[in-house]
Amino acid sequence: MRVAIFTETFLPKIDGIVNTLTYLLTHLEQRGHECMVFAPDGGPSRVGRAQVVGLPAYPFPLYPELRIAPPTLDVLDQLRGFRPDLVHTLGPISLGLIGMRDARQLGAPLIASYHTDIPGFAARWGLDLFVDPLWAYLRWVHNQADLTLCPSNATIRELAGRGFERLSLWSRGVDTQRFNPARRSAEMRELLTDGHPDAPLLLAVGRLSPEKRIAWLRPVLDSLPGVRLAIVGNGPQREELEATFAGTPTVFAGYMTGLELASAYASSDVFVFPAANETFGNVVLEAMACGLPVIAARAGGPLDFIAEGQTGLFFSPESQLSLIQAVQNLVLDQACAARLGEAALHYAQTRTWEIVLDTLIGQYESMIRRPELVRAA
Repeated sequence: MRVAIFTETFLPKIDGIVNTLTYLLTHLEQRGHECMVFAPDGGPSRVGRAQVVGLPAYPFPLYPELRIAPPTLDVLDQLRGFRPDLVHTLGPISLGLIGMRDARQLGAPLIASYHTDIPGFAARWGLDLFVDPLWAYLRWVHNQADLTLCPSNATIRELAGRGFERLSLWSRGVDTQRFNPARRSAEMRELLTDGHPDAPLLLAVGRLSPEKRIAWLRPVLDSLPGVRLAIVGNGPQREELEATFAGTPTVFAGYMTGLELASAYASSDVFVFPAANETFGNVVLEAMACGLPVIAARAGGPLDFIAEGQTGLFFSPESQLSLIQAVQNLVLDQACAARLGEAALHYAQTRTWEIVLDTLIGQYESMIRRPELVRAA
């Protein structure tokens, strides 16, 4: 099978979409399939055997880390030379439109995947005026695809309610060889606690931007003297957040990846995820694979894999008091935290990338076999 992939974001940027895509490319190669990736320029020219075609892209004004490639670019000859059996566009906004247009030109089945709650993020950024137009645009884009894959059942319900058509589930996995309790490290805990390894340690991981609501953790710390917080990640809100947490026992650890990130999870006590607009929440599943009890909003992707009171705790999505109470419950009841962390670990071990991505390959093959999707090139 030959799969052409168009992605709005790629290496060297680090986020859930990029991590998912790199796992996908590795898995497709292991299963004997060929890939060509079209992405914003500035990244590697290959990932394994997959060729990466870098396209000119420009920083998005509202979020400079995101680079936009204009949809007017022409890659049809390169795509025709690759002869794809299927085209998959990840989070199509602008660059993805190139893939959608050219898939139609070549008569290839077209899959789009929905990754990010952009309208929800816009609302968190105070850009309410753009929310309805964004939903209309995304609906128009995705309804051109033969199938839209969603990372969670909550996302399917949201999109179906807004008129998106032909929806199916593509969940996410976790690398349990990388993320597991054996990565616990005294040196990492010393770093994350700023030299206070015996203190209870909360961990937050993610992009430092308004939609992640990291600032919600300040009143949590105020309510629990002696508890420490480590924030792993970077982003446009870092300076503002450093000012917000000034004078508190908080460590800003910056970006971490690979085994270093796994060690940060495994060396902490409780994982806290304040965001409420997540279509999945990869970092929550990674924390669970490291044996951490998790706390997340009762919304979006985490609804699919957190069992309330069994593998983690939920808080009411718009209530800081509810978040504070949930954290207090785990910090003050270590036996409960240990029980939830153990159950979270056992659950995460059933969510390997191999299982999840083999299911996706089955969806690819099913689309290729559908005769009504075979069009004249």
